[in-house]
Amino acid sequence: MTPDADDSRLRLTILGGYLGSGKTTWLRHQLFAGTFPGAHILVNEAALTPVDDTLLAAQAASMTMLAGGCACCTGKADLIAALRALCDTRSRQSAEMRGTNQIVLETSGLADPAAILAAIRDDGVLVHHIRVAEIVVLVDALHAVQQLQSEHLSRAQIEAADRIILTKVDAVTDHTLAAVMATVKQLNPAAEIEAAAKGLPHALSNLPDVPAYALPLLSDGMAPILPTKIDIPEDVDWAAFSVWLSALLYARGDDLVRVKGVFETPAGPLLLQAVRKSVQPPELLPAPAQDRRNQIVFIGRGYESEDLRRSLAYFTRN
Repeated sequence: MTPDADDSRLRLTILGGYLGSGKTTWLRHQLFAGTFPGAHILVNEAALTPVDDTLLAAQAASMTMLAGGCACCTGKADLIAALRALCDTRSRQSAEMRGTNQIVLETSGLADPAAILAAIRDDGVLVHHIRVAEIVVLVDALHAVQQLQSEHLSRAQIEAADRIILTKVDAVTDHTLAAVMATVKQLNPAAEIEAAAKGLPHALSNLPDVPAYALPLLSDGMAPILPTKIDIPEDVDWAAFSVWLSALLYARGDDLVRVKGVFETPAGPLLLQAVRKSVQPPELLPAPAQDRRNQIVFIGRGYESEDLRRSLAYFTRN
């Protein structure tokens, strides 16, 4: 969206996308490239144990972490309070002292951007101090078929977008990418569509002409997707944990839509990420993640922390 030169309100970019779509990876590259110069970053995680702020800290000029509730529902009050605090700080500064006029909100993968937009517009304070400049939604091309055919939220996120970024496009065939793009266009004909691979821009050209995927009607009777966390005991090494996780994903990967956390190894802390049954190569973090090590968050249906702990303990004893 083109900003109004006479509009002095803070400009807010809402960054959305389903679990595992690559929001943090994309945002890291945008900050490094200077797309959001000096922006204050708000990071929302549904789980009580955050991870994404660790990854963004090096690039972000300033940052606020909102953990333990989704910003569109259970964490909405915290989001409103954080935005009001930023507006209050800016209003106390003179025009010469003010820095950036941008905020980027990286939402939880379980958030509906339209609900966040409505919450801001319905707030008597924020509506006068914040203008939502753009809703950017990332779509995981590798898992889009399964998500769009089974998760109503993934469709709602796309429908709310001003701009859509297809991610992981280097991991799918041109035929699949074209079908995903056609489906996205069907859900949101007005949105601008771009692509990225590992956070970097990727050209969308010479794709075959293929139809969109058939999307079934979805009922509201499914169990909710919720986060749960386990602390990995110090006597469990990376090799044993990775074998256990692979077995868990093979057995129940369809119900486990996201895994992320930091695992301490002799080489340093490793960032662990998985989307459904696909485990991403671990990334060695540049600095120790204090108080986050060996805390792994599982986001899915029907998972309990104690069940996961017992499973891991049983597996590593044998």
